[in-house]
Parts: sequence; C-alpha cells; structure tokens
Amino acid sequence: MLSERLLSSVVRIMNDRYLSLAPTSDTFLPAPKAGRSYMLYMHVPFCERLCPYCSFNRFPFSAERAKPYFEHMRKEMMMLKDLGYDFESLYVGGGTPTVMIDELCDTIALARETFSIKEVSSETNPNHLIPEYLEKLSGSVQRLSVGVQSFDDGLLKQMERYDKYGSAKTILERIQSIEGMFTSLNVDMIFNFPSQTKEMLLHDIDMIKQSRANQTTFYPLMASPAVERSLKKSVGMVDYSREKDYYELICEGLSGGENPPFAHGSAWTFSSTSGGMIDEYIVDYEEYPAIGSGGLSFLDGSLYVNTFSVNDYNAAIDAGHMSIMGKTMFSKTDRMRYRFMMQLFGLRLDKKQWRRDFGCSVAAGLPIEYAFMKFVGAFANDNEDEITLSPKGRYLLVAMMRQFFIGVNGVRDQARAALTGEERELIFG
Repeated sequence: MLSERLLSSVVRIMNDRYLSLAPTSDTFLPAPKAGRSYMLYMHVPFCERLCPYCSFNRFPFSAERAKPYFEHMRKEMMMLKDLGYDFESLYVGGGTPTVMIDELCDTIALARETFSIKEVSSETNPNHLIPEYLEKLSGSVQRLSVGVQSFDDGLLKQMERYDKYGSAKTILERIQSIEGMFTSLNVDMIFNFPSQTKEMLLHDIDMIKQSRANQTTFYPLMASPAVERSLKKSVGMVDYSREKDYYELICEGLSGGENPPFAHGSAWTFSSTSGGMIDEYIVDYEEYPAIGSGGLSFLDGSLYVNTFSVNDYNAAIDAGHMSIMGKTMFSKTDRMRYRFMMQLFGLRLDKKQWRRDFGCSVAAGLPIEYAFMKFVGAFANDNEDEITLSPKGRYLLVAMMRQFFIGVNGVRDQARAALTGEERELIFG
C-alpha cells in the first residue's frame, strides 16, 4: 500500500529527528501547569522470564532486586506530590507489574492516599490470574490488561511464553473465569508475527470472542531494529506487506457485519462496552509523568527518559532526586504532529481544542500532513468541530503508530545500551 509506505517513511524520518536522546542535567521533572490534566505512569521492570520481542525496560525477577525498587518508587511518587502534581488516573506497566503483588498493592494504596485517584489500570500476565493474586488485585485495580499475544500454542512457544504462562487452552480458561471481576478486562494480542498465518490469526479472533473479555488490543508487531534482527535469526523477518490484510481480518472479525461483538475504541483497540481501558494512556492524557526505572515522561513539549539501570535509579532516589538520564525537546510543529497522530489514533481530532492550543487550524498548522490524509481518503468526517477516520484512515494510523513506537523502542535501545556490569549481563547475557 503506497500511502502506508509513504507515511511509514515520513514517521521514520521524524523519529530520527525528535526521538534522538540527548544527555541532560535535569534532576527533576517540570512542575505541573495550571489547568492541565495528567495521568501517573508507573513502571515495574521485572519479569519471570524475558520475551524476545519486547523492547520495554525489564530485568529477570528477583525479590532481592524488586522489593527495594518498589520502596524507591514510592519515594519518587512523593517527589511528584512535592512538585504539585495530582492525578485521577494511574497506569502501571512493565515488565510485569504484578510480579510482587503485595508490593504493588501497597504502592497503589499510597497513590490513592496521596492523590485523587479514581481509577487504576494495571498490566499482568496469565500465570497471575489465580486466586491469591486476583483477590488483592480486584480491590486495588479497576482495569486489568492481560498480556496473551496469541492463542496458538506454536506461537506461544516461539515467543517463549508457553512454559511460562501455560497453553492457549489454559490461558483462555483463566480469562473466562474472571469475567465481571474488573470494570475493564483487556486482552493484549500481537498480529503479524513472522510465522503467524491467516488461519492462526482467525483462530485468535475466535478465541477473543470466547474469552468473555470486554476489550482487546491487537498490536502490530513493533520491533525496534535490535529486536527485529534477533527475530530474524530466530523466527524470520517481519513482513509489513501483509500487515494491512491482517488488520482488515481483525476489524471484520471483531467489529464488522451486523451486531458485531466489539466496536473500535482506538485504531487497534476494540471494546464491547463504553469507557474501556484503552491501553495507550496517551489517547486520553497527552501529558504524563512517569516514575520508575525506564519510565518515559512527556511534559510541556519534552520527552524525559529515566535511567534503565535499577541500581542507578535507586541511587538517584536515595540522593533525593529523580533519575532522568536523557531528554528530547519537541518544537511547536512536532507537538502538532504528535497531537495530530494521537488524537486521530483515538478516532477523533478535536478542531476547537487544536485552535485553542496552537492558535491556528489543523490545515494551516500541518498543511502537508492534512492535505495528504485528506487526498488519500483517510477522513470520514472533516467539519468545523472534528476530524474522524474512515476504515482506510484507521489502518494508516495503525501504520503511523507502529512506526512511531518503533522509534520510541529505539529510544529505549539507546537508554539500555548505557547499562554496565551485572545489569548489562542480565539483559544481553
């Protein structure tokens, strides 16, 4: 698809410019701006085993490493309070946030005591969908996202998830067993994995319908260059030429026809209820501070990256400051591009908000991008209030976001490359 290839190339070029990490002497995030809403992101970088396709900051779990980490993260949370932040929403990502369930619940409890938290979202893995975890989670978390990736046993083995989390049948039964326990139950899936066939994907779609989850997110495979090379050696090269066909199968299977079981919540999220989780917290909150090792904050036009070293992170917090190791600043045009992509990814761009924030129309602020998307038929509605997407536009946003997140994963690769000693050995072995 020519328009997808053009967009991917443009986003790749933009990534090289504004996702290039530069060292910084900043020891604290900027204070909040009056009248703005923020969400708190919390990163837990520990997993029982490391998945080969994942670019997030993560280390093999050990209680000796994780327990003090949670203690330091709670201290960092109080630094945000001292800066003047308040939050209504908390998102906990990883890694595997539930790897030490009591520590996680203690940290969530402190967030509720400290801020105006109304909802908590957390990621988890299928092996934690057991009573000893669920009883504690159901009292702390309203929105749970379970990383499944596929219901094909062969793919689970290639992703090194079968031995960790059980067979597809076991995972499905565990998800079915917690129906109604959480306000939102999201199942994370991956499509366009190198060895995935259309038959495997159709089976995954069918299993989602049987899972009784009220939301699912089908991510296209988003491998940074380093991860893509490792995947090529193990399971084959990523083939982006079939991505659109696979995406259309997903859309048709989940949201197509009469009385579809799901509707689009974002370009790649499907929800059977209103007010779903929407795993990409950036859809509802354009700005967010992040705490924890490997956390990425986007505030006042700048991206801040916390150190990927847990040792250095703990040392920074002990020294009374945050662990920012890199920063990149967005120009006004870059911020407009970011808004354009994120709001359209969330299926609606608010033109009135755009004019208030940027002092111009979308067409005047981004004439080339706006004209291109309009010319290729990406817009379903384009009036004085909003822009919404056509089916073709939804796929183009999937391609744009895939390429953008590949760039973000490249930033993570930059930060990870700075690891030394034991921590480098744990990751790169």
